[in-house]
Amino acid sequence: MRLWLALVLVLGLAETGVAQTAPPTSTMRDAARKFLATLDPAQKSKATLPFNSEERFHWFYTPVSRKGVPLKELNASQQQAALALLHAGLSEKGYTKAETIRKLEDVLRELEQGRGPTRDPDLYFFTFFGEPAADGAWGWRYEGHHCSQNWTIVNGKSIGSSPQFFGANPAEVLEGPMKGTRLLSAEEDLGRSLVKSLTAAQRADAVVSVTAPSDIVTTNQRQAAIQEDRGVAYKKLSKDQQGTLLALIEEYLSAQPRAEARQRLDKIRQAGFDQIKFAWMGGLEKGEGHYYRVQGSTFLIEYDNTQNNANHIHCVWRDFNGDWGEDLLAEHYRNSPHHQHAGVH
Repeated sequence: MRLWLALVLVLGLAETGVAQTAPPTSTMRDAARKFLATLDPAQKSKATLPFNSEERFHWFYTPVSRKGVPLKELNASQQQAALALLHAGLSEKGYTKAETIRKLEDVLRELEQGRGPTRDPDLYFFTFFGEPAADGAWGWRYEGHHCSQNWTIVNGKSIGSSPQFFGANPAEVLEGPMKGTRLLSAEEDLGRSLVKSLTAAQRADAVVSVTAPSDIVTTNQRQAAIQEDRGVAYKKLSKDQQGTLLALIEEYLSAQPRAEARQRLDKIRQAGFDQIKFAWMGGLEKGEGHYYRVQGSTFLIEYDNTQNNANHIHCVWRDFNGDWGEDLLAEHYRNSPHHQHAGVH
């Protein structure tokens, strides 16, 4: 209980991260309706799919062709409504991260000079699954290069908000107008601070390879799964080290509005902190390729920074039974006479 309260306190104090009052599902629903109302029939046809579409599970964080309507095809007022919806779905910190990722597309375009994929800050897509309603289930996705945010709303009360992916290339901008920008600095610095604080015995458990993988291990799999149960357990850390690990977890939680962050935290608390494990691969110094994960029985954080001379970050939050609101939907179907009679599972 004391550990849970400590993390609640961290979340409560992070006023620049998690919004003071999380937008209720009605705010998200209203913002979605307002945005959809701005679309012409052709745009709306591109933007909307049935809730049971398999496309809901097809998420990507690389430059690929996507379903949905992109910012590029919207006029100024439509873009304003679209970004208002994104703001409703994330905390202030999360929204700032998402918008900075878009700005980095201009940096990449300048650096690559046409040598790589198309870099465009307006190639970010909004896709809706089902109709925004006060009951039943609907969802939506915001996605483009290095950003994939997925929401499922059930009965106007509960929100599933994973997979949650943020990436940054360059992780640190080395030249130009954005020089010095380090978008995902806390994710990098807290992880490195923790691994460097470990004793030799703790590192023997935590550092599972001297070579980092080229990407997050679970990539864009529909079902996140890590076969190895390796790393140093939370219960084997000192109080200061536990505090660093909690701060690292909080950094990922804080992308969401407070109510959703608290919901995720409650799941962690119920499962127990002690068996959460921290694992590291790769070098320990800045500029060396590295990877870490934080794994509990209900959730997984993965972070990788190996590409572009270890200046290209991918990081993700996955929920083992709650990605795309699967746990919320299962409960909804169990308790819904309509679905019980229809045999929907």
